[in-house]
Amino acid sequence: MTAPSTAPAPSRGGRWIQKWDPEDETFWKVTGEKVARRNLLFSVLSEHIGFSIWTMWSVMVLFMGPEYGLTPADKFMLTSMVTLVGAVVRVPYTFAVAIFGGRNWTIVSASLLLVPSVAAFAVMKPGTSFDTFLLVGLLAGIGGGNFASSMTNINAFFPLRKKGWALGLNAGGGNIGVPVIQLVALAIIGANGGPRVLLGIYIPLIVVAAVLAAVYMDNIAPVKNDTGAARDAAKDAHTWIMSFLYIGTFGSFIGYSFAFGQVLQNQFGRTPLQAAYVTFIGPLLGSLIRPVGGWLADRYGGARITLWNFVAMAGATGVIVVASTQKSLPLFTIAFIALFVLTGLGNGSTYKMIPGIFQAKAVAKGLEGEAAASYGRRLSGASMGLIGAVGALGGVGINLAFRQSFLSYGSGTGAFVAFLAFYALCFLVTWAVYLRGSATQTRTATAAEAKPQLSYVEV
Repeated sequence: MTAPSTAPAPSRGGRWIQKWDPEDETFWKVTGEKVARRNLLFSVLSEHIGFSIWTMWSVMVLFMGPEYGLTPADKFMLTSMVTLVGAVVRVPYTFAVAIFGGRNWTIVSASLLLVPSVAAFAVMKPGTSFDTFLLVGLLAGIGGGNFASSMTNINAFFPLRKKGWALGLNAGGGNIGVPVIQLVALAIIGANGGPRVLLGIYIPLIVVAAVLAAVYMDNIAPVKNDTGAARDAAKDAHTWIMSFLYIGTFGSFIGYSFAFGQVLQNQFGRTPLQAAYVTFIGPLLGSLIRPVGGWLADRYGGARITLWNFVAMAGATGVIVVASTQKSLPLFTIAFIALFVLTGLGNGSTYKMIPGIFQAKAVAKGLEGEAAASYGRRLSGASMGLIGAVGALGGVGINLAFRQSFLSYGSGTGAFVAFLAFYALCFLVTWAVYLRGSATQTRTATAAEAKPQLSYVEV
């Protein structure tokens, strides 16, 4: 069998791949894998820096002492709004891959990160009004959009059997942008440096990421101009069911990433340096384990891993509630870090479920071979952006819940009780929709479009 050509079309400009069939094993071994891995590498770099810029205010607020005149409620409101923008822009970023091409949009989205970075560099000083900080913080939200376009793009490069690993690695490498910027901030705080030093480090890195994307990444021509895929994905019930589950996993990860340091400061009286010593550990471990969640989902089925992961998340949250009421900082910290690890594991397993769901629906429609694979890639790629956007809204909810809990009770305990109840609900939804009855209906999908349940154990 002759592998499809991957030569760029000279009339289109840039690096365009006209034919792409990763499900063809000959093509994959001869041509596809090398190209896909190269694009994955530079996608991770751009997304990594995007996450760092999105979450930079989780560490900026640690620099903002009494001289800035902001209350704890102000800081939680600031991080909530940054998270909100990051969630909302994921929707247009998902469309952008189909409009401009994955490589082209990576260049643009990386370059746009200069806007919030330079703006923050200009205003980060005592005496700046809260409204100004809020406006500049909103600009940082665009960094959250890089995840959606990156995942949509990378989903198109890999075959179904490799998607769990590839998407987990792509997202995990991006997620590590959270603890990395927190580690850099720790070093700067320890050296008595200011927040502008942090921004001065990242501005040139943004330029490097954009240049490397331009030189080494590719566009896949068949993905371009398929903006209708997002519309079709939005009509599918599974897009919204998976969005709900992703609120529980990624929403928790990003929400806790923004809030962890503030909770340590406000509930346990930690100084900025003391909080920074601990803040990065949870996001780091949660990011590193995300590819493991994808790998486990590839091996045992995403729904199974996701189901039991929610059980573990509820258990860790229960321990946090006990530690919070007992004012035990060591137990609280250990349980919170464990919860971070579980959010990362769940991030990987839930995202693996998405391609499996739409592949199963393709089979249920009677599609076979490349037609089924194409259908699955088309809808799963589009749905990922929407799911990522809704899931990130969980981070908004977490920060607002902490804000209200501290205003009402002086601690985060009330918020954690609400989170525990939500994880229990996520467990029930996962079981009811994706696992109930699967033992007797292995590897089959719903026969009717109106019924959302899939009995497909590798979802």
